[in-house]
Amino acid sequence: MKQVHSSFAEAVKDIKDGSTLMVGGFGLVGIPENLILALVETGVKDLTVISNNCGVDDWGLGLLLRNKQIKKMIGSYVGENKEFERQVLSGEIEVELVPQGTLAEKIRAGGAGIPAFYTPAGVGTPIAEGKEVRVFNDKEYLLEESFTADFSLVRAWKADKMGNLIYNKTAQNFNPIMAAAGKVTIAEVEELYDAGELAPEQIHTPSIYVQRLVVGKQQKRIERLTVRK
Repeated sequence: MKQVHSSFAEAVKDIKDGSTLMVGGFGLVGIPENLILALVETGVKDLTVISNNCGVDDWGLGLLLRNKQIKKMIGSYVGENKEFERQVLSGEIEVELVPQGTLAEKIRAGGAGIPAFYTPAGVGTPIAEGKEVRVFNDKEYLLEESFTADFSLVRAWKADKMGNLIYNKTAQNFNPIMAAAGKVTIAEVEELYDAGELAPEQIHTPSIYVQRLVVGKQQKRIERLTVRK
């Protein structure tokens, strides 16, 4: 059985200054919002965060950004975040922008124990600066090193007490690959079941990748809502 924490604060209490974190989600979909809120409360700083984007100004990773707790952001999209844009332009935060497919593969490869791989994405652009280029079948490819993290914070719909996870629809975005690439993976879940209650063929993340569980209710904010007049 995996450790089931009684609070989000307890689940993140050993994340220290200078840690590297992977944080699941795409926009505000599938983000571990309560774990992020707990990190805001701890005041931990100088974090390197690997995530597709940095939330919005008042929610998700945008809260850590506003508190100046993020030293470096690695992602593929600046998004709907004016504070992120301001910090980038003022030089207050270090940013590494990675093509979205490359970002996903760097994380997946890290979780699979693959140190590097070749990709055509970014050839002939500033992304290629300082990277090895090789030719395969008359086409140029960049050598990209994989990512791992001290901690992965992920969000799941269902979990059992062994740590097997099921994600809800598009919350499968970056969460499964990040769960495999963290030295310690903390899963924020909506529903917790006894071992054996979840069908094996429905499991997205096997328990071997998960170290901690915490149960909570999410607000599930929408980044941008468009409705008919």
